[in-house]
Amino acid sequence: MHVDLSGLRGLVTGSTKGIGRAVAQALAANGAEVVINGRKRADVDAAMATIKRAVPKAKLAAAPGDAATAEGVASIIKAAGDVDILVNNIGIFEIKDAFDIPDDDWQRMFDTNVLSGVRFTRHYGPHMRDKGFGRIVFISSESGVQIPTEMIHYGFSKSADLALMRGFAQALAATGVTVNAVLPGPTLTEGVEEMFKSMGQSANDPKAQRDFIDNGRPTSIIKRLATPKEIADVVAFLCSREASAITGAPVRADGGVVTSIT
Repeated sequence: MHVDLSGLRGLVTGSTKGIGRAVAQALAANGAEVVINGRKRADVDAAMATIKRAVPKAKLAAAPGDAATAEGVASIIKAAGDVDILVNNIGIFEIKDAFDIPDDDWQRMFDTNVLSGVRFTRHYGPHMRDKGFGRIVFISSESGVQIPTEMIHYGFSKSADLALMRGFAQALAATGVTVNAVLPGPTLTEGVEEMFKSMGQSANDPKAQRDFIDNGRPTSIIKRLATPKEIADVVAFLCSREASAITGAPVRADGGVVTSIT
């Protein structure tokens, strides 16, 4: 995906690996200055080095901090400064029986996957509105539409992200600021690789991927895991000036998992 993001500055939360790092790299490759975020400075530095190897001319800045806490968000915002693009990407997931999820796990999922996006958008949305331009993208999931019984707390959090996206889009109507959500399907991230390892399998094995999809996401049309780059390319377009007519939209990059056509 090639779009013109020159002159724009973006913050991608949780961008030291997986979809977040791929998004940061895609934004940088298309000319944006990108602020990299992760809890540990060492991880941020490593991600920046990885992106620099792929995009030698990348303009990067560091904003380490825990995006799942109010104090961490304040620290990240201070380090990041003003941005034109905000990608609320930070997220966690875990497989757990619906009746065995304790309150602490529900709260951790909410703080990380939902409240972090509220805090960043609450800060940056008005600044973008005052400038007359901005792009905000929530990384939701197909699990926010078709709730997986093996991790309903994750599905709940991603449904909440869709509600936030739509509400903030309406709150920023006619301001030049767009707010959208991307709904990835099963994606070959480090977290998914670890999940496969825990099952004694390799996520890079096409047969293991197909078995996982057939058993866990049988409605998938592509019948494989997506790559982080495939998701990042969609996000990069939504962050571009060319995507000015798209707002308040749940944009699916789910490989056809969601069966609804609306």
